[in-house]
Amino acid sequence: MTDTPETLRVGILGAGSIFGAYARGLGMVDHLPIVRVADLDQERARAGARKWDIPAWGDADALLADPDVDIVVNITQPAFHAELTEAALRAGKHVYVEKPLAATTAKARENLAVAAETGRVLGCAPDTFLGSAAQTARAAVDSGLIGRPFAATSFVRSSRVETWHQDPSFLFRDGGGPVLDWGPYHLAALVNLLGPVSHVVGVTDRAAEQIVVTAPERRVDRIDVEVDTHASALLKFASGAVVTAMYSFDVWDTTLPHLEIYGTGGTLHLPDPNTFDGPVLVRRRGDEDWSEVPPVMPRVTPDPPTPFRALGVADLAAHLGGEPHRASGEFAYHVLEVLSALEDRDIADGVTEITSTTERPAPVTQRP
Repeated sequence: MTDTPETLRVGILGAGSIFGAYARGLGMVDHLPIVRVADLDQERARAGARKWDIPAWGDADALLADPDVDIVVNITQPAFHAELTEAALRAGKHVYVEKPLAATTAKARENLAVAAETGRVLGCAPDTFLGSAAQTARAAVDSGLIGRPFAATSFVRSSRVETWHQDPSFLFRDGGGPVLDWGPYHLAALVNLLGPVSHVVGVTDRAAEQIVVTAPERRVDRIDVEVDTHASALLKFASGAVVTAMYSFDVWDTTLPHLEIYGTGGTLHLPDPNTFDGPVLVRRRGDEDWSEVPPVMPRVTPDPPTPFRALGVADLAAHLGGEPHRASGEFAYHVLEVLSALEDRDIADGVTEITSTTERPAPVTQRP
């Protein structure tokens, strides 16, 4: 990034559960002030604006019509991503959207086409691979610390969302599920390390047809499960590496690692890809124990840790100033196509060839 980045004003669509993380994170970036927040629930938008000292609030139409908004951050529910992203692009705004890029690959392709048509930039979460842990692992892989990476494991267990979210219904409907909710964090980290995916095979299931919500101040008591909530898969990467993956809302407890990379000369152990920071461990063949890989950049999240999102929006803004676009719409589309191939699958479906590809994002060479 440049030493004196241009100020770009941000409007946030959605004041739900992740809004605070974006408000906190963007509040730490001087050149990305939040000037407006919008939500279907006007009281929630007003309360969010007051809490985070945001000067304007209202509905989506007012935000999109506001000439003071340069970048729209779309953190609405997945079912509304595509519609609101297109509206924002056509309103002349650059857009950064929460994952997934859209609920379907068809809608995601339409969004990419509209971005090209309007000359606007489209970025997408997750941005966690821009943090210190993923970038340290990337430097380790690129330096040959573990030799040639030939395999990896990627395991996601339930966040027990029904115990803390007031209404997690959207996670159990189309556009939700563990594959599209948790999968992007892991797959973005893997593509950053290993490059694009070429083939997918897997099987999905669900442990229950209904979920009991026990969260305090819950708005619903039970949720009908409309998507598969457990997926097991093999991902073949164009580099030749094979990844064993499990993405599940049904597995509550496990001793499995979050993410490990296996090379011809050793193993890398990464922290939860849904976080930006944390130690990366290495054990090379012949080592008696694990050791920490020296971080290539300082931690990017607040200390002590609190919910934080901002790097992807800063990445988009830096791209407008000439930097590489790492958390790009094209990158997110490849992640979405791979994960979409893992939804509602039976073993009889065989192997799915992935038609899209993407470049490995440029390494982060300085603290975002």
